[in-house]
Amino acid sequence: MADQQSSTRPGTLTLAGLPIGHRDDTTPRLRAALENAEIIAAEDTRRLRQFAARIGVRPGGERGARIVSYYDANERERAAELLADLQAGHDVLLVTDAGMPGVSDPGYRLITACVDAGVPMTVIPGPSAVTAALVLSGLPTDRFCFEGFPPRKGLAAYLAGLADERRTMVFFEAPHRLAATLTAMADAFGPDRPAAVCRELTKTYEEVRRGGLAELAEWAAEHARGEITLVVRGAERTTPQATPEALVAAVAAREDQGVPRKQAIQQVAQEYGVPKREVYNAVHRTPSD
Repeated sequence: MADQQSSTRPGTLTLAGLPIGHRDDTTPRLRAALENAEIIAAEDTRRLRQFAARIGVRPGGERGARIVSYYDANERERAAELLADLQAGHDVLLVTDAGMPGVSDPGYRLITACVDAGVPMTVIPGPSAVTAALVLSGLPTDRFCFEGFPPRKGLAAYLAGLADERRTMVFFEAPHRLAATLTAMADAFGPDRPAAVCRELTKTYEEVRRGGLAELAEWAAEHARGEITLVVRGAERTTPQATPEALVAAVAAREDQGVPRKQAIQQVAQEYGVPKREVYNAVHRTPSD
């Protein structure tokens, strides 16, 4: 019996991204995965069944799928149970209410458990509120970072750490906290920092509101509703004034930290946006110069 169990191939964990709003964004591959599923782990089993009914799919087809709940409160215990199912050779389909499992939604524990156990995984990508809001915001898209939900405690300190972030930042936020978060961002980043509030993306009442952080905070106090994705422009690059004294001081500061002079000159030239020769001349000039 032990030899038979050890030869059993593990099942596959499929991470499936569900539409963030519009049911017509359901891909044929997702429909097939739901219809053929053996076990479905869902953040909310009731909502999963409602979604399946809206798109005309019966989970598991005629055989029927075993549907189990997988949410924040039971994630640790349920991840162990699902890993055991996978190791016994059963396939598992993991879904959340909308979007991708593991991205500000349950899923990370099971994913890491599968990685550690060598259980195969695959993904069915789907619509993303992060990239949808990013492109609709009108803000730079060449470099961006996703910050998820801002913390409820220590918000000011958290935002202070992002004040110099040059990439466009994308956040999720609850509607009842949006005005306070925007106000805190205005304090940390400046009231005129460009941003966009994207609400109810792909749904009937989709709306994108663009403006400065302080302006958006005032608007949000009365109009925040639904699912919110917040996009904030990164900090502008500021180049310090390249006086000879400033260049010499910057090189000396790096040398005090153990950086070789040649490397320090190169770093300072890049920081101040000047040729290396200019920094070299400033450092090596004589007092009589």
